[in-house]
Amino acid sequence: MKYWKAYYKFVKPYTKWIILTLVIGMLKFGIPALLPLVQKYVVDDILMNGAIDIEQKVSQLMIVLVITFVLFVIVRGPVEYMRQYFAQFITAKILFDLRNKLYSHMQRLSLKYYQNTKVGEIISRFINDTEQTRNIVEIGMMNVWLDTFTLVFVLGFMFYLSPLLTIVSISIFPLYAIAVKVLYKRLKKLTKERSAALAGIQAYLHERLQGISVIRSFALEKHERKQFEGINGKYLSKAMAHSRWNAWTFAVINTLTDIAPLLVIGYGGYQVIQGRLTLGTFIAFFGYLDRLYAPLKRLINSSTILTQASASWERVLELLDEPYDMVDDEHALELPAGSHSVAFRNVWFKYHDQGNWVLRNISLQVNPGQTVAFVGMSGGGKSSLVGLIPRFYDIQKGSVIVGGRDVRQWTMESLRSKVGMVLQDNFLFSGTVRDNIMLGNPQADEEAVVAAAEAANAHEFIMNLPQGYDTEVGERGVKLSGGQKQRIAIARVFLKDPPILILDEATSALDLESEHLIQQALQQLSRSRTTLIVAHRLSTITHADQIIVMKNGTVAERGTHEELMDKDGVYSQLYNIQNLNS
Repeated sequence: MKYWKAYYKFVKPYTKWIILTLVIGMLKFGIPALLPLVQKYVVDDILMNGAIDIEQKVSQLMIVLVITFVLFVIVRGPVEYMRQYFAQFITAKILFDLRNKLYSHMQRLSLKYYQNTKVGEIISRFINDTEQTRNIVEIGMMNVWLDTFTLVFVLGFMFYLSPLLTIVSISIFPLYAIAVKVLYKRLKKLTKERSAALAGIQAYLHERLQGISVIRSFALEKHERKQFEGINGKYLSKAMAHSRWNAWTFAVINTLTDIAPLLVIGYGGYQVIQGRLTLGTFIAFFGYLDRLYAPLKRLINSSTILTQASASWERVLELLDEPYDMVDDEHALELPAGSHSVAFRNVWFKYHDQGNWVLRNISLQVNPGQTVAFVGMSGGGKSSLVGLIPRFYDIQKGSVIVGGRDVRQWTMESLRSKVGMVLQDNFLFSGTVRDNIMLGNPQADEEAVVAAAEAANAHEFIMNLPQGYDTEVGERGVKLSGGQKQRIAIARVFLKDPPILILDEATSALDLESEHLIQQALQQLSRSRTTLIVAHRLSTITHADQIIVMKNGTVAERGTHEELMDKDGVYSQLYNIQNLNS
């Protein structure tokens, strides 16, 4: 019941449209239901009526044909169109709202969730399972009711024609109920298992396509084929189990359906022979029998489809119900524009409740306009520390202060809008160079975009691209070099113009020429901003107002470049080693 209530939230805005579609559907199914009565009238009152002559029979037959032509051709056509159009319109709108809700929800889920969940699994729920839920509306909220209406409508006519023959024809209904109860419970379980296996294929495929260069470089094609065969085989096993049970279900239902006509032929034929039933009534009744079991079979088939749809909806709802690790405080404020200080007060942090501490009792102050650099061996906690400023994660103890308040007292949107980040591996989206720069400010004009590119030393190489700013960069920017991607990433931060700047090993993977150009851009970018730099090459941060040396999640040393060199400690050793190797 919980699942249907959750889905009804998306259906509720379109309730009036659904009711209108149901009324039109009643006309659509009601008109054909009149045909057996027409057959009875033609047979008993025209063809078999010995009280009228041939001319009268022909005349009455023509009148019947004209009336039925208008009803079945002229009226039914537009009714059929409107029924189909409105049904598709409603389901399309509901799926539109559902996908928007899902995407909005996914935007608010924490980085921790995405680190622990395969992207392919999420995409499978977003696309495949969401698409399957359309049947909840189209079939569950429309076709089921219309088929039920048709059943009642037809049963009414059948009782009118012959109550006893009607009882004979519906005598197998209890068997239907038993079959549905026994068969469909397991079908739902098998459907959910098949969907999960399909999601596994998508997750594996997405990950392998992202890492195709690694597969090629290690010549793992044969190994990967075997790995995929195993995952694909698991899906095949689940799909075949589902297909076998589904086929068995249809076999049982269709066999039960074929029993009824045999009973009616036997008992109805006997009644006609005995003169207790007219031939026209028998023909009409047999016509209604098909109209009785056709919607009944559709209802049974609907049970199959709805079982699959409900299993898919449960998977979608699991994603929708995924809780937010971080939310804005009820009294959160908007972080104002302008320069801001950044401070850490006795900060303790770990990624998982059962994990080890990544940061231990960190305290430091970065004043507005200052540049602070973080150095040290990998795993020391440098990137984890700067990631706390835009509140990608919440700390367990202590406080992270921006603009004089704990970051949890600011709204996340206003906080992150004041922070610009340049990473070692910046993500470019498929689209044009202009599209990627404008991520910094989607409302920026062309002049501002070009100015940002010039400031990032990117304008010259952009103009040498085939279509300039309109050049497609490819998925993840694969058509550009590492240095070019980095300069576009810097350009969008220039366009964003944030008061707080975070540079997380922004040049460590570049060649010397690209690094020189990017260092020039970064120095210009960091002017008059509160800047935090995570650096691998110590020669790039000697100008910093303060250098923090981190080791095992703690501050090992701090001071200016000159002060740390005079100490002859960890920093001095690292700096000298790098200079010897350069």
